[in-house]
This record gives sequence, C-alpha cells and structure tokens, in this order.
Amino acid sequence: MTVTSSKAKAMGAFLKSRRERLSPKDAGLVFANGQRKTPGLRREEVAVLAGVSVTYYTWLEQGRDLTPSRDVIDSIAKALRLSPAEKSHLYQLWNPHAAEIPLSAPAAVDPQMQKIIDQLAYPSHITNERTEVLAWNKAAQEMFFDFASIPVQERYFIRLLFEDTIMRRRIVNIEEFSRYSVGVFRTYYDQHRDDPWFEKTVEQLIQNSSEFERMWKQYDVQLKKVKRITIQSPVVHQSVHYDIQSLVNLTDRPDIHICIYTPVTDDPTADC
Repeated sequence: MTVTSSKAKAMGAFLKSRRERLSPKDAGLVFANGQRKTPGLRREEVAVLAGVSVTYYTWLEQGRDLTPSRDVIDSIAKALRLSPAEKSHLYQLWNPHAAEIPLSAPAAVDPQMQKIIDQLAYPSHITNERTEVLAWNKAAQEMFFDFASIPVQERYFIRLLFEDTIMRRRIVNIEEFSRYSVGVFRTYYDQHRDDPWFEKTVEQLIQNSSEFERMWKQYDVQLKKVKRITIQSPVVHQSVHYDIQSLVNLTDRPDIHICIYTPVTDDPTADC
C-alpha cells in the first residue's frame, strides 16, 4: 500500500521543513563549510546520512506516492535529528495502515460527558481535533472564557486564541501558550489534509493574525501534553497558574479531548 496522496504531500513538506532548519554542524557534517545558498542541509546530505539515494529522498520531499519501509523512515528521522514529537508526527504521516478518520463538527457531545465535567470544580472543556469547543463547565465560563457568548460557528479554540481580544488579555503567557497550541494544531492539520475545513481555517487565521502567520511558517509540531497556562482571573483579580490535563475519550470518538485545568501549587515558573 502506498502513502496516500494527501499524507505524502504533508510528509514531503514536513521533511523539507526539518531539513532546512538543521545545520550541517548539528547533523555532524564537520566537513561542510563555506558559503551555502541552501538553508540547513542539502537533500544529498540527508540522503547520505540516511543511507538512501538522492533521487528517492527528493521524491519523498516532493510528495510522490512511494512505499518507504519503516527502516527508511527510521533512518531519515535519525538523519534529521527529529525530536520525539517530530518523530511521532512523521510516523503518523508515513503509516500506510492508518486510516483517515473523517471529522465531523457535532453541535453537542454525549450528555454523560457534560455531566462529568459539570461535577468538576476545576475549569474544564471538551474539544475535538478542529479545536471546536463542544462543552464546558461553569468554572471554565467564569474563570477562563464565556464560550456561550459567541456563535457556535465561531467557537473554535484556535481562532479565539488569536482573534479574541478578551481571551488574549486573560492569558498571561500568551506567546508561549500560542506557540504550543499552533504546534498541536499543525499535527492535526497534517493528519487531516483531505479536510477542507483545516485549509480554510489556516487561510483565515493567516489573514487575520500576523502572529499566527509567523508561528505557522515555523512549522513546529507538538504532541498534546500537560501544559502550563497562566490566567488573569476575573474572579479573584490575580494571576492563577494551571496545568492543562488533556484526556482522550477512547470509547467511540478518539478525536474528542477533555481538557481539565488543575491549579498549580508548586513553583508557578516551572514548565511541565
């Protein structure tokens, strides 16, 4: 089975972005010096480091439908010095057996899930891989953001993060948190290249936010993890530090995430 066209294209763009940001020195090519016109490594240098032909690696970057083995992908990941998150993302794009899961935009979630977060004292909300905010509890509405105040068709976390002035003022570490959020969103974007919603949303965000455009061009990818966020509380009128725990609903909708904001009791400057 070959890599699907959309994933092959995404994988090619991802490989190119990683190659261009890796210096010859960081790749262990101590013999490479002098003036270089190409940012980062050259294709032939990656091919040598990975033990594949220049033509084959070039075709991968061009997004051609090929059938690279796991060993080849492993070698390329090692040659490009990919981080664990980047390596995981590359495997997702390469895996020929990973079926494309079409995403819907449900207007509501399972009522039982709403009941669960309603029982929590901590701010909590439920999103999907489009970052659509599907449900939230009272604590999230009071402490973080009044999601009910905006139309359903605009209730996407990634859009609010860059386009809503209230949310942006309330998040104290907005630069760090935005960069992390764009990295997570990029992984979803690459994995759902057949979904026109992602392309349209990215175009809108680039048009509306120069900050999003700057971060998007950096092509960072990020797996969901425990992430620190600092919120200027409208309730107690001071900054409150939370760790966001993201739980996946593994029953019937693996694209649904329950995000729980747990208060930080230790050093608020420490990252997760």
